[in-house]
This record gives sequence, C-alpha cells and structure tokens, in this order.
Amino acid sequence: MKTENTSLTTDEKISLFISLATMLAAGITIIEAIDSLLEDAKGNQKKILSTLKEDLSQGKRIYVSFSKFPKAFDGVTVAILKAAEEAGTLDATLRQIKENIQKEAEFLGTVKSALMYPMFILLVFVAVLGMILTVVVPKISQVFLALRMDLPLPTKILMFLSDVVTKQTVPFTLVSLFIFGVFLFLYTTQKKLLMNFFYSLPGISTIVIQIDLVRFSRSLAMLYSSGITITNALELCENIVMSKPISKMVKDARIVIFSGKKLSDSLKIHKKSVPSLMIKIIEAGEKSGTLEASLREVSNFLDYQVTRTLKTLTSLIEPIMLVFVGLMVGGMMLSIIAPIYGLIGQVGAQ
Repeated sequence: MKTENTSLTTDEKISLFISLATMLAAGITIIEAIDSLLEDAKGNQKKILSTLKEDLSQGKRIYVSFSKFPKAFDGVTVAILKAAEEAGTLDATLRQIKENIQKEAEFLGTVKSALMYPMFILLVFVAVLGMILTVVVPKISQVFLALRMDLPLPTKILMFLSDVVTKQTVPFTLVSLFIFGVFLFLYTTQKKLLMNFFYSLPGISTIVIQIDLVRFSRSLAMLYSSGITITNALELCENIVMSKPISKMVKDARIVIFSGKKLSDSLKIHKKSVPSLMIKIIEAGEKSGTLEASLREVSNFLDYQVTRTLKTLTSLIEPIMLVFVGLMVGGMMLSIIAPIYGLIGQVGAQ
C-alpha cells in the first residue's frame, strides 16, 4: 500500500487526534478505539487507521505507523508521539497535538484571508482587461483603421494586444498554455527554489520571517515539553521553516548549543531577524527554568504581531489595488477615447 502521498485535511486530523485522546482517557484500548473509528472512516482516514491497526497488531508503535504518512503527519508530530509513548502520556499529548494543529490552522487561515482580497481584485482586473481587448477595442480599431488616423503609442499597443487575442487566438492559447506548463513543471520540480525566490522578495520576506518565528517557537515549545532534547528539537524545526534567514538561525542554534551555550546566545547572533523581545523572554525562561512556558509566550505574542501586521497590510493593499486597477482601466479607456476626441477636434476645426 502506497502511503507517501496520503494526506488528511486539518479537520480530519483534529477529529482523529481528539477522538483517540478521548477514548484513551476513558480507558478504552488503542485497538478498540481504532476499531470504533474505522466504522465511520472513509478515504485516506480509513487507509491510515487500517495501517495503524495492522502495525499495532504486529507490536509496532503508533509513531512508526504515522511516520509512514509524511504528508499527513510532519516530523514534529511523529517525534512528539514517540516521546509520549515512551513517557506513557499519549492521551494528553494527542490533545496537545490537536490544539497545535488547530492553532496552526487558525494562523494559516489568517494568512490566506489576507491574500484573498488582492487575488480577487487581480481576477476582476484580468476579466475587465479581457473584455476590453475582445469586445471594445476590436470595434473601435476598425474605425481608426478606416480613417487612417495617426494614433498615439498606447492606442497602438492596445490594438496590437487585441489583435493577438482575437485574431491569433490559437497561437496565443498555445503560448499561454506552454508558459503555464513551464511554470507548473518548475513548481513541481524546483518548488523550493521558486519559493525561496518568492520569500526573498521585498515586503514578503519580512512577513515570511515573522510567520517562521511563530511556527518555530510553537513547535519548539511542544517538542521541548515532550521531553525531546533541545538539539533534536531544533533539528526537527529546520523542516518547518520557509525562509533562509530563519533556517540558518535554527542550524546555528544547534551548533551554539552543542558548544555548551544557551539558545538565547545563538538568537543574539541573528538580531536582524529575531525580535529583541523574543530573545529577552527566552533568556528569562532559561534563567528561571521555564523555557517551555517562555517559548509558548513568544509564539502567542508573535502570532498576535503577525495577525496585526497582516490586517494592516490588508487595509493598505485594498486602496492600493483599487487605485492600480482604476489607473490601468482608466489608462486603457483614455488610450481609446483620446484619438476620438482628436478626431472630433479635427472635424470641428474644418
């Protein structure tokens, strides 16, 4: 059975973990709990539960089964489950994982909602542009060509684009599909390279770093509270960050801690990427022996900061996008109307 590409939705993962945690806390054995869940399970969830039941019947542990589904359960989740099974705190850990998935889903939902409005405005602009090029310009261009008018450059460009779309439809469609295919191929084969370029763009890089810091601090807190050593926890956290600066920060942190220093010492090296408040809170947590609680406080604070930043950006992007679309559509209409006014002026002069 192929398991590498099997994935679960956020709701399915939350449902799975909370159901298992509730039944285990009630004294139901793990096999009985899985049998109960299999009665209503469908699709990928049924595949995962069936694999889990089969592995458990062979004496394997839960984390071993979950590690077979990397698209459904990341390395952090698997490592936490492994530590929980060894410590005998599986039911409490399952609830903790569920809460983390829920927070992560809420956080990513905030990020996605901030991108929805610009995407909608962009789609509206493309639709308006298509209508102008296929409906308005062809009719007007016939008049201009018949009168053999001396047209301004913007009008010529617009007429050329309209001709490409309406008169060269097949070549235009083929070229568009080819470009889309190349992009899709690069995205599937060189996704990391493309995303690194996207994440390094001005403005976007700052937000991505903030998002990475939230995910890093939250995951590190979970791993550390599960009894996983700080160096192993940092190694797992390398796989959940997106930007190069934070990835380097995590790698450097492992090296610094291996040399006998503290996590806060390694963060001080990356002051350009890491907020000073985060360093101070973690440093205080290390001194008081409450690093786990400090990391959770940091993740909650940074989560609030990112949410506020995204709301501010969204409120700024809305008028900027509207002005951009207005200027573009207005410019196109002006390039059509200007020659008409010029023609009217010539007729009036005669």
